[in-house]
Amino acid sequence: MPDCIAIRHVAFEDLGLLAPLLAERGVSVRYREAGVDAIDAAELVTPDLVVVLGGPISVYEEDRYPFLNAELDAIGARLEAGKPTLGICLGAQLMAKALGASVAPGPEKEIGWAPLALTEAGRAFGLGAFDVTPVLHWHGDNFELPANAVRLAGTAACPNQAFSIGHKVLGLQFHIEVDPTRIEQWLIGHTIELAKAGIDPRDLRRQAETIGRTTAEKGRAALSAWLEGAFKP
Repeated sequence: MPDCIAIRHVAFEDLGLLAPLLAERGVSVRYREAGVDAIDAAELVTPDLVVVLGGPISVYEEDRYPFLNAELDAIGARLEAGKPTLGICLGAQLMAKALGASVAPGPEKEIGWAPLALTEAGRAFGLGAFDVTPVLHWHGDNFELPANAVRLAGTAACPNQAFSIGHKVLGLQFHIEVDPTRIEQWLIGHTIELAKAGIDPRDLRRQAETIGRTTAEKGRAALSAWLEGAFKP
């Protein structure tokens, strides 16, 4: 049976729509809770798939969150092995840093459903639906494009929104894995961040109800297609 390790930084930012897609493929999932469970290179290199999920901390805060050092080392070993790896938001930033790229605060926070600008490579990679379908943004940091990576998408405030290395490694700054029917968990969990950013949770709730369903449908299709390609030899 194929297996997956998902590194989770906060409880509500989980696999979301990915969970049933993995179950359909007979993939067993083990969560590793960042900051609680030991995450080492030997373990992370082993599984068929690794997914590094999002969270509200920054990759350059190793002095405040020392567990990031071991996590970065383990992600670096995984990427060096060239095995299927997906990073979402903080996960993509961790992957970028593990590959030697810089990560720093962006010019503004992007929070809410909003458009992407795809590159030709992004369309060819299978993200073409998001030329017209907004995605959920929830970040304040930006990453530089890692060496040997292909840029797939961007926005004005965050030029590097997605990258790939071959067909097995994918980093997404944005969220297409979120189940919009569970957005309330995000609104509760990120209440302080939303207040500081001057964002009314009622606006995000309305977006989840009106836009989120379409994004989820397209996200499910894009993630399913990526899984099919990632598991091929």
